[in-house]
Amino acid sequence: MKLKRILPYVHLISAMILAGSLPLAAEAAPTVVFDQGHGQRFTISDPGELQLSKLADTLRASKITIAPVATPLSDDTLKDAAGLVISGAFKPLQPEEVEAVARFVQNGGRLAIMLHIAPPLDSLLTRLDVDYSNSVLHERKNIIDKDLNFRVTDLSASPLFSGINSFSAYGVWALRPGASSSAIARTSPEAWVDLKGENILSEGDAVGAFAVVVMGDLGKGDFVVFGDDAIFQNRFLDDNNRKLAINLGTWLTRR
Repeated sequence: MKLKRILPYVHLISAMILAGSLPLAAEAAPTVVFDQGHGQRFTISDPGELQLSKLADTLRASKITIAPVATPLSDDTLKDAAGLVISGAFKPLQPEEVEAVARFVQNGGRLAIMLHIAPPLDSLLTRLDVDYSNSVLHERKNIIDKDLNFRVTDLSASPLFSGINSFSAYGVWALRPGASSSAIARTSPEAWVDLKGENILSEGDAVGAFAVVVMGDLGKGDFVVFGDDAIFQNRFLDDNNRKLAINLGTWLTRR
């Protein structure tokens, strides 16, 4: 009788020991949604020089699932995402899309915006209280080949810049942060914006240190705006820009 009472407990203990010896199930890879539904000409699936396939590969190498979305952005398309990337949009987001993106961030998501032309993202940037210049910046320091292309060396302490002291930019919009954001990367004090469209520096143009990357928060989540999308294009993904891409993936997925 006693043996019969003991046996069930022996089986139970054996099962517990066996379960404890099994490897834990692999943690699901976090997902980053890439918006591809607003006229983007530079995509994560194309291997061309100005495309973003190397950016996608860099994030995948960090165990991140990449989810391209060509349909309108909504609560449904973003429900399983840790992060959202909107890069190089040529068509504006609809008002309901802007609010869906805002809710995504407010609920704890992370958003990265990269500007090719700024006006299509005006409504979203306004929602984030971030403004932009009327044209791209010209620089007089750290020039790469012409004054539109330059190295950005004035960086604030940020997880995005871990392990790097500069990155390269190629046609950058100046940004102005709002109350809930701040500049984390700036030009030299000698940069300028061509306010009169003369393509030369002249009296009346804006001169100074301009923000080129802005980071902020909205509700429980966070956002970052890059004044340039070429930073992450295949041709320009040099060592520092690639490290920046790795850091971006870490930041987007809260690792």
